[in-house]
Amino acid sequence: MARTTRAVSDKGLGLGLLFGLLAIGGALGMLAAPGGLVGAWGFAAAMVAGMILIVAVHAYA
Repeated sequence: MARTTRAVSDKGLGLGLLFGLLAIGGALGMLAAPGGLVGAWGFAAAMVAGMILIVAVHAYA
């Protein structure tokens, strides 16, 4: 029987941490200025970074 190997990469972990930190930063921006334009952009940044985090973790896992 032929042996098969799979390369393991840490890209999912690194990208997950990066976009997790960006999402936390966006959430902090949202909390810093509730009801304002900065809060809206913070919410948008947190949502986009969170979505990319999930995709990166699933794509490289």
